[in-house]
Amino acid sequence: MNPGGLSAIVPMACVTAAALAAMTAEAFRSRGERMPIGPLGLIGFIGAALSVALLWNRNQASFGMVVADNFGLFTTGVLVVVGVLSLAISEPTLDRERLPRGEYYALMLFATAGMMLMATASDLLLIFLALEILSLAVYVLTGLRRDSPSSAEAAFKYFLLGAFSSAFFLYGIAFTYGVTGSTRLADIGTVIAARAMSPTLLQLASVGLLLVGFAFKVSAVPFHMWTPDAYEGAPTSVTAFMSTGVKAAAFAAFARVFLAAFEPLRDEWSMLVWGIAAATMIMGTVVGVAQTSVKRMLAYSSIAHGGYLLVAIVSANDIGKSAVLFYLLTYAVTNIGAFGVVAVLEDAERPNDRITDYAGLWATHPGLAVLMTIFLLSLGGFPPFGGFIAKWYVFNAAVNAGYNWLAVIGVLTSVVSVFFYLRIVVMMYMTPSDNPARFPAVPRMAAAALIVSAILVVYLGILPTAILNLARASIATIF
Repeated sequence: MNPGGLSAIVPMACVTAAALAAMTAEAFRSRGERMPIGPLGLIGFIGAALSVALLWNRNQASFGMVVADNFGLFTTGVLVVVGVLSLAISEPTLDRERLPRGEYYALMLFATAGMMLMATASDLLLIFLALEILSLAVYVLTGLRRDSPSSAEAAFKYFLLGAFSSAFFLYGIAFTYGVTGSTRLADIGTVIAARAMSPTLLQLASVGLLLVGFAFKVSAVPFHMWTPDAYEGAPTSVTAFMSTGVKAAAFAAFARVFLAAFEPLRDEWSMLVWGIAAATMIMGTVVGVAQTSVKRMLAYSSIAHGGYLLVAIVSANDIGKSAVLFYLLTYAVTNIGAFGVVAVLEDAERPNDRITDYAGLWATHPGLAVLMTIFLLSLGGFPPFGGFIAKWYVFNAAVNAGYNWLAVIGVLTSVVSVFFYLRIVVMMYMTPSDNPARFPAVPRMAAAALIVSAILVVYLGILPTAILNLARASIATIF
């Protein structure tokens, strides 16, 4: 691995440059100039995608703290997909809510740069810095509707609980430094491996504190309280972005820290993660059944899917490690698609967020009904969609690792979750409405993004081998 040069930070540098360009363009807009801001973000993501392709298999490092290994580059690629699709579905929300475009796009791009840094950082302090970069941007995006009480409440809750979890994470870093004398993941792993036969109380405390910090970001029970309110109160396009991008970056860092640096202590933390995974799957599914708001239902669905990803991490075998990457990609395109449909169906006078608002959608917008059906069935784990393959590999990893009961809980909660996904499908196709909701016209860019998401969901379900092989090869660079 080459420790010199700046090549490892090129992807996030492209996105950061696009964010600065968006801020500059907003300044010109305020003077009456019409500057296209959205395409600037697209240019930044294209640059990041090209740099990921050029860095593949080169294992470059910058400053010894940012590592462009294939694991980090795969996650960066997922974040590029998330960013492009989020930009494409943002127009309806920006027009309807009259949000400041420059501020919106700049914050989204800065948050993405923080996510990329978090996925490729090999130092705990840098992971914390990346976590704060993305968190601060997402806090502001959540409360960007300044005249909305629900948006302000969501941002306030998210900020308070986020600050609370950051304190846990920072204490975990401090304890880890006290135990190992370093914050570099490679050094931490070496020292802990040498002392793993007799772990000290301070080692266990550092693992527990770091676990709390990560559990908050991935919406794991019991640190999930902010998720439904934040997802419901934020603009829908922001909800789509943070429900996928933040989760992808957090799980990438989670896997890098716990499956590499703290792998010698796996016997100590695996049962704790086992319990969190089981509680997260059960809570997200059971409470999701009771929801009448589509956004809150998808929020609890997101919590449950975080539990499935924790199953892959606790399994800690080759299947589970590669399943994390494949699941992140599948979940990202599926969830952005589902929230994208919600975003384009919202109206300035009526949120159209109730499940009953989707009654008769097949008769008025058959294309959107078909797309929403694909996304919901994929989230529920139906073949031949990507969600089925992702869950199959996660549960297979759990069985191979000997966690049979965890796999049983995952299968049962998946079966229960089918109820609230199919409830919307039945509403769209089989339930006439006496007072049908009025839906606005669908912008072409948003429609294209939804179609691309649906194509990717079907592709990942029918022809997953290429992506699975890519994920399997990616984990070999760090595990």
